Amino acid sequence: MAQLFSPLKIKDLVLKNRIVVSPMCQYSSVDGFTNDWHFVHLGSRAVGGAGLVITEAAAVSPEGRISPDDLGIWKDEHIEGLQKITTFIKANGAEAGIQLAHAGRKASMASQWKGGQLVSETTGGWQVVGPSEIPFNEVYGTPKALSKAEIAQVISDFTLATERAVKAGFSVIEIHAAHGYLIHQFLSPLSNQRNDEYGGSFENRVRLLLEIIASVKQVLPETHPLFVRISATEWAEGGWNESDSIQLVHLLQKAGVDLIDTSTGGNIHNAKIPVAPSYQVTFAQQIKAETGILTGAVGLLTSAVQMESILVTGQADVIFLARELLRDPYFPLRAAAELGQKDVQWPVQYERGKFR
Repeated sequence: MAQLFSPLKIKDLVLKNRIVVSPMCQYSSVDGFTNDWHFVHLGSRAVGGAGLVITEAAAVSPEGRISPDDLGIWKDEHIEGLQKITTFIKANGAEAGIQLAHAGRKASMASQWKGGQLVSETTGGWQVVGPSEIPFNEVYGTPKALSKAEIAQVISDFTLATERAVKAGFSVIEIHAAHGYLIHQFLSPLSNQRNDEYGGSFENRVRLLLEIIASVKQVLPETHPLFVRISATEWAEGGWNESDSIQLVHLLQKAGVDLIDTSTGGNIHNAKIPVAPSYQVTFAQQIKAETGILTGAVGLLTSAVQMESILVTGQADVIFLARELLRDPYFPLRAAAELGQKDVQWPVQYERGKFR
């Protein structure tokens, strides 16, 4: 059997294959609620054969949204719509995951097709927050530095969001600590210049993430895997780097994290990133080799042969796909045929289209 289509057991959860739908913002919500777009977008990837379908970043608070159009999980009323989606995903042979996020200083921005500019407080936006009063760049808002009481509220928001996610039927929780959003902002010495216990030393800068993990673990059932997405490097001198990531992952392992979704960048607007096929895979490989934790590879992964090679050579344990699944929701079914996996089950409604 091709490694890409071999099952993977994480705690009590068994993924039928190693293909994961990576979180992809859709900017299609009103007040954080799901709608038919989310149902079809996520449901079609389950029908298309992915082993795990993860929602886009779901904001744990209204001010944690990247844009006013973001998905949310900050109130109980969001549960019903999300539950409809998780029920469909599971009925079609996949598992359902959700990414919990807070955008921090990168919040209150218009969706890209609406101009991508800062949304002012007078036009439906809000005061952005962060570890320090350092904006992402001149286009974004200047954040208010979070007080200790407000940091405690952020931790509570992630915890309550986890409780709602479990009620909504999600089997996997992923904490978004990458791409320049709030938790990543605390990790980086370039965006975090606090002089209290949440800033300065490495131990202080990772404190928020570890406290979120500890609090989330108190309400997350033992059967449910916990993922964390990190940016393994910021691609910037003096910023967060691979060595920091290895050190952090050792701490996350001890805290009970099950898998590291390994990405890069997003916190420094002018970073020079050498984008190319598989350009982030080496970071997943290094973390896996140094710590032994399960890792996910992501970043311009487009062919079944490429993905199979990553898994066979032990560089990662799962493949997170984004753009390729936007182009083709049924890529897993096509990949199975390409790798000679004729026993991969298709939806009975689509059997007539099966590759022979």
